[in-house]
Amino acid sequence: MPRDRRRRTMHDASSAPARDARSREGEEERMSSVSGRATATAQRPTSIDALPGPRQWPLTGNLLQMKVPRLHLQLEGWARTYGDIYHLRMAKQDVVVITRAEDIAAVLRARPETWSRPNNLASIARESAAYGVFAAEGDEWRRQRRLVMTGFDPEHLRNYMPSLVRVTRRLRNRWIVAAHAATVMNLQAELMRYSVDAASGISFGIDINTIEDERSDLHEHLKHMFPMLFRRMNLPFPYWRYFRLPSDIVYDRHIAAIHRVIQAIVEQARERLRQHPERREQPTDLLEAMLAARDADGSTLSEADIHGNVFTMLSASEDTTANTLAWTIYLLHQHPAAWTHLVAEARAVLRGEPVAQSVDQVRSLRYAEACASEAMRLRPVAPLLILDAIEDTTIREVRIPKGTRLFLAMRPAAVDESAVEAASEFRPERWLADGAGSVHSPKRLSMPFGAGPRLCPGRYLAMMEINLVLSMLARNFQLLDVSTPDGTPPEEILEFTMHPVGLRMRLTTGARAKPC
Repeated sequence: MPRDRRRRTMHDASSAPARDARSREGEEERMSSVSGRATATAQRPTSIDALPGPRQWPLTGNLLQMKVPRLHLQLEGWARTYGDIYHLRMAKQDVVVITRAEDIAAVLRARPETWSRPNNLASIARESAAYGVFAAEGDEWRRQRRLVMTGFDPEHLRNYMPSLVRVTRRLRNRWIVAAHAATVMNLQAELMRYSVDAASGISFGIDINTIEDERSDLHEHLKHMFPMLFRRMNLPFPYWRYFRLPSDIVYDRHIAAIHRVIQAIVEQARERLRQHPERREQPTDLLEAMLAARDADGSTLSEADIHGNVFTMLSASEDTTANTLAWTIYLLHQHPAAWTHLVAEARAVLRGEPVAQSVDQVRSLRYAEACASEAMRLRPVAPLLILDAIEDTTIREVRIPKGTRLFLAMRPAAVDESAVEAASEFRPERWLADGAGSVHSPKRLSMPFGAGPRLCPGRYLAMMEINLVLSMLARNFQLLDVSTPDGTPPEEILEFTMHPVGLRMRLTTGARAKPC
C-alpha cells in the first residue's frame, strides 16, 4: 500500500472518534494478549518510515499537533492506538516513540555510546550558564560524574543527616503553626521550600532557610528554569537567539537572580576552604569537593562547570523531590488505609521523636518508601525521556538512523494491566512483596530514576528526604484535606518534570503539639 494512502487510514489518537471507539471496544480492546504481541513483533517493519503513527501534516509533520504541557499524556494516548513503538515527525526531525520496558531498559543501558540527551540541550543549558553533569555527554560527562558521585556515597549520606533533620524540623514547625491557624497551604510551594533548603545544606554547606524566611524568592526563580529549558528544547527554531519575547526577558531576569545566589554560594565555600585548609582533603559538602578538585588540577573542572553543577543541584532536587512528595501525599489522602499503615510505621520507628534522627531509622521506614515508589509508578515526575541517536542502531527489528530522536514514554509499561495486578490502583504493599526478580515486578517496570550508566546519582538522597518528610507528616499530623480548589483530580503538567496543578493541603494536630 502506498505510504500516503496507508497514513490516511490511520486514526489520530487525539481525535474524539478514536477515543469513542476505544471506549466502545472496552477493556478487551485495550489489552493485547501475549500471543498477539508476539505476532505483531514478528511482523514488525524494519524501517521507521513503515512504523504506524498519527497522520502527518505537510511540512510540519506532527509538530503542530503536539501539546507540550501535556505531551506525555498525548504520547500515551497514541501508544494505545499505534502500539509500543511508533513514528512521529517534528518538521524535518524523525521521532520514534517506545513504551515497552525491555526496549527502554536496553536503550538506557546503551548510553552514552549510542544515545545522548537531545543535541540542542547542551547549547541551551550553556546559554543559561546551567551546563552541569545533567546536560554533559561523553568524556565530559564521565569526568563530571566521577566527582559528583563522591558526594552521594554512603559515608556522605550519614554526614548529611544533621542538616536534613534540621530542615525537616523547620518544616514541621511551619506546619504546626499552619495547622493551629487552619491555614490552607499550597502543597507544592511548601515542598519546594523544603527541597531547596535540603539541597543547599547538603550540596553547598549553607543554610538558605527559605522555610522560615518568607522574603526568600529563590524557589520562585528556580521554578522557571526547567519549563523554559523544556520548551526551547522542543522548538524547531531557536528564535530567542535572534529576538526576545517578553517571556524570554522575564526568564533572563530569573536566571540572573539565581546566578547572583550561586556566586555568593561559591564565594562562601572558597572562604571556608581558606579558613579550614584541611577540608581540601576531607570536604564536608559536594561544592567543597568540586572546588578542591578544581584548585588541585585546573583541568578537572572549569569555573563554568562548578556554577553549572550548583545550578543543576538546586533546580533538579527542587523539582523532582518536591513533586514526588506532592503526588505521594495526595495519593495517601485518597487511600486512608495506606495512610493509617504509614502512621503506624512512623510511630513505631520514630518512637518519641517528632522527626527521624538517623540513617538507620530512615532505612527502617520501608512502608514510607513503598508509598513513594508506588506514587512514582502511577505519577512519575519524569514520564518522558528524550534522547538522540548518535550512531546508527536498532530497536528490536527497527533500524534507527543516526540523528533520530527517541521519546521514551516511561509510564505505560508500569501501569499495564496485563503485566501488573490491579495496575491502576495505589497499592504500596506490592513493593514489599517477594518476587523482585520477576519480569513483571514493578521494580523492573517502573524506572523513576532511569537505568543504566546514567542512573540518577542522587536517588538514595532523594529517598532519604522523601522518607523523612512522609514519616514526619504521619507522626505529627492528620490530613484533613489534600485536593484542588474545585475538588477535581489534579491536572498533570509536564515542564521537563511532571507536577500536579493546584494541590492544597490542610492539616490538624494535637493541641499540645508545639514547634521545637
